[in-house]
Parts: sequence; C-alpha cells; structure tokens
Amino acid sequence: MAAPGLEKFENLLDKIHRSVAICNSLRHEKEQLEGDLQKLTLDLAAEKTDNEKLKSQIEFLLEEREAMKLKVEGILDAITMLELEADSVKK
Repeated sequence: MAAPGLEKFENLLDKIHRSVAICNSLRHEKEQLEGDLQKLTLDLAAEKTDNEKLKSQIEFLLEEREAMKLKVEGILDAITMLELEADSVKK
C-alpha cells in the first residue's frame, strides 16, 4: 500500500492532468467557436449586402410600375377622348 502522502500527491497530480485536459478541450472549443463566429459575421455582412441590393431592386421596380401605370392611364384617357370624339362625329 502506498504511503498516504504519496496517494494525496498522486490524486493531486491526477486532478492537475484532468484540469489540463479540460483546459485544452475548452481552448479547442473556443477556437472553433471563434471560427464559427467569424464565418457567421461574414455571412451576415453578405446577407446585408444582398438585402440592400434587393431593396434597391424593389424600389426601382415600384417606380417603374408607377411609370407604367401612368402611361396606361394616359392611353386609356386618350382612348376615352377618341371614343367621345367618335360619338360626337356620329351625331
């Protein structure tokens, strides 16, 4: 049987080894998480850029739609005027 002082030392040494293993594991996990965070940060920046491009496209399309709407209304008004003129000529 080992001396009580030697057993305590071996227990302490075992705890130190386990603590070092836990620290190494935590350091590795921290590095992975930092890498994940960096990737996600880049992905978020790219998504924001895409979002801004899409907003610009939507604004452009809405303006274009409004311009087309005004043109169609102008054409309809012109047709209405022609119909009124045609009716007045028939009378």
